[in-house]
Amino acid sequence: MPLPLPMDDREPVRCPSGLYVVATPIGNLEDITLRAIKTLNGVDLIAAEDTRHTARLLSHYHIRTPLISCHEHNEHQRTPELIDKIRSGAAVALVSDAGTPSVSDPGYRLVRAAVEHGLTVFPIPGVSAAVTGLCASGLATDAFVFLGFAPKKKGKRMDLLVSLAAEPRTLVFYESPRRVVVFLDEIRSVMGDRPAVLAREMTKLHEEFIRGSLSEILIALADRPGVKGECTLLVDGAAAAESVSDADLADALRDALARPGAHLSSLSKAFAQQYNLPRKTVYEMALTIQKETDALA
Repeated sequence: MPLPLPMDDREPVRCPSGLYVVATPIGNLEDITLRAIKTLNGVDLIAAEDTRHTARLLSHYHIRTPLISCHEHNEHQRTPELIDKIRSGAAVALVSDAGTPSVSDPGYRLVRAAVEHGLTVFPIPGVSAAVTGLCASGLATDAFVFLGFAPKKKGKRMDLLVSLAAEPRTLVFYESPRRVVVFLDEIRSVMGDRPAVLAREMTKLHEEFIRGSLSEILIALADRPGVKGECTLLVDGAAAAESVSDADLADALRDALARPGAHLSSLSKAFAQQYNLPRKTVYEMALTIQKETDALA
C-alpha cells in the first residue's frame, strides 16, 4: 500500500516556480522521500526520462500531475520548451527512471540551461545507486571517484582504466549486466586482482552483493547463465606506491601478460604508476617477457 501523503486532505500544495530535480527510487517504491511526494504533487509538470515508467510510480502514490518526456534523445529539443514554461511561472519537476537525475542519467542540459537563465533550481535529494552501493560495500568511503558508465569502445575503456590504476580512492562504476563480466576481467588485467564488490538489483527482491577479489567475483559469475539486473561495481583504490624488486616486477608482469586480453602498453603504464617507475623501463621489461613467452609457445 502507498504511504499516506503528508498533506491536509491529500490536496496538493502548489510549488513555487522553478526546476525541481527530484530523486526517485532505484527499485523499492518505498524508497522515496515525503518531500519528493509533495513536490511531484505540487508542480505543474513532470519531465520524465520514460513517462511509462514514471507513470507507475505516480499511480502508486495517487499523483495526477501531467507528464512530458525528457530523455537523452530529445533533451536538446525539449530543454527550450521547459525553460520557457518555467520563465512563464511554471514549476517543473525533473525525474529519471531511477535515482537522482543527471547523475549518469538525462537532465544535465536542462539543469545547466535553468542556471544560465537565472532560474531557481531546487534539489530534492534521495536515492543514488552509487552511494547506496558504496555505503554497503565494506570498501573505503572517506573518499571515492564516481565514473558512471565506462566507454563502450574497448580502446577508450582500457585507456580509462590505465589512467585510474594508481588512483587511491574507491572507484564506483555503473555497468550493463551484458558487459560486466568482460569489464571485471579488464579491470583485473590492468589493476591487478584487488578487492571489489558487485552490487546487483539493489533494493529489489533479488538484491545481491558479491564481495571478494575481482577473480573471486568472476568465479562466482562463471556458473551463471548470465548476469541480470542493474549493476553497480565498486573497486578498491590502489595501495600507496611500493618498492618492488626486478624479480617480483617480472613475475607480476608475467602473470598479467598471461591473462586474456592483456595489452603490453596498458599494463606497462599501469605498473609504472603503481610502483612509481619510469614507464619505458617497465615497457622494456614487459616486452622482453612477452618475446620470451612467444618463443616458448
